Amino acid sequence: MVLAQLGGSISRALQQMSNATIIDEKVLNDCLNEITRALLQADVQFKLVRDMQTNIKKIVNLDDLAAGHNKRKIIQQAIFNELCKILDPGKPSFTPKKGKTSVVMFVGLQGSGKTTTCTKYAYYHQKKGWKPALVCADTFRAGAFDQLKQNATKAKIPFYGSYTESDPVRIAVEGVERFKKENCDLIIVDTSGRHKQEAALFEEMRQVSEATKPDLVIFVMDSSIGQAAFDQAQAFKQSVAVGAVIVTKMDGHAKGGGALSAVAATKSPVIFIGTGEHMDEFEVFDVKPFVSRLLGMGDWSGFMDKIHEVVPMDQQPELLQKLSEGNFTLRIMYEQFQNILKMGPIGQVFSMLPGFSQELMPKGREKESQAKIKRYMTMMDSMTNEELDSTNPKLMNESRIMRIARGCGRPARDVMEMLEEYKRLAKIWSKMKGLKIPKKGEMSALSRNMNAQHMSKVLPPQMLKQIGGMGGLQNLMKQMGSAKDMMGMFGGGEK
Repeated sequence: MVLAQLGGSISRALQQMSNATIIDEKVLNDCLNEITRALLQADVQFKLVRDMQTNIKKIVNLDDLAAGHNKRKIIQQAIFNELCKILDPGKPSFTPKKGKTSVVMFVGLQGSGKTTTCTKYAYYHQKKGWKPALVCADTFRAGAFDQLKQNATKAKIPFYGSYTESDPVRIAVEGVERFKKENCDLIIVDTSGRHKQEAALFEEMRQVSEATKPDLVIFVMDSSIGQAAFDQAQAFKQSVAVGAVIVTKMDGHAKGGGALSAVAATKSPVIFIGTGEHMDEFEVFDVKPFVSRLLGMGDWSGFMDKIHEVVPMDQQPELLQKLSEGNFTLRIMYEQFQNILKMGPIGQVFSMLPGFSQELMPKGREKESQAKIKRYMTMMDSMTNEELDSTNPKLMNESRIMRIARGCGRPARDVMEMLEEYKRLAKIWSKMKGLKIPKKGEMSALSRNMNAQHMSKVLPPQMLKQIGGMGGLQNLMKQMGSAKDMMGMFGGGEK
């Protein structure tokens, strides 16, 4: 998971503050010192961290706060805003338009993952309905064209390159012309990298840029260089008009925080982060949802967008209907497992749920979780329609369990474990009964204006009654102070 250690440390500091009976100067200082330590360990520049601490203390003046104020909420909001400030360059980057041809040129040093990132970028847009194409203008590195060809073939994306031509400018121009004729609306040009910043690299980049006239130049940078990212991003910006940055290898480096904050300091918008080697381990970088997930507050709008992205349009009303009815069958579980696998790396999906700390899905455990889901689906493939559609748990007697175990080639205890997981999910699902799920686009508005009025519309009437009506809900939300524990209300906190 992205910066899992940093997210875990900040979440723990906030949790310790929330557990304190009285919020005084000492509790606030302890919380800020813990967060400062975590940020410095993540290689965020000392001056940025010191300024952040000073600003939070200015905003949260405990003596001036009236007795009625929710101090925890004010402190948490101040920390959230200051972290956003560190990571936000304050200006958006160029966004390609579907149906209108855009040329995007990738630059960066050798070894930063540029060629892989080109394919991930193309694949991401292809899934969203673009017609991308890849041009390999890297004639410096032996094997660059082979790598791009392999990646593009795997992702079913058209590509262009040459084994004989040594002039990168010529290849770039020919490739761009060809794909323009083929009506591709996103032409991605991969350029040469060098081991270090040198005049020959910058000269070549300038020539390719002048010849292809890209709409956007993306600088690809390895997160392991930490604060050194500032100098690197500046040098590239001065040579070519870098309009956006993609930070790679965010899955295993403590210095990721340093790289992100250093890039933001150059006023270059980070648009994506690479979180692994696989094609779908690629996340849009949007400061507020990113910080929200870092603090364990979730990213509801991102999660709902993922659902809208992977659940076919015709199935969405049906899924939301089943959710509100609260009837959970093994078939529904099977369908939801399919959707989760389509959503991409499972840890990335879980981190979008409020209350799920970054550390709940440690790096290395995602594959294990994915394998378990696939194993459960294999067992369900050995079931009859009656078993899959039944809501009666007593139907699954011993002889049926033995038959399923034989059919899928797994021990009976594995089948029983899968049925236990079904019962746990059914229990959570039953709490969703009567839940009004927002439509696409409404979710982000809801998460922004998460107040008692909105919550009362979303919650089932019987749950609202249990809480003690509108007044009870307002009190509950005051106590919680954030959307962090919302998941618990829906049973998401249960294990």
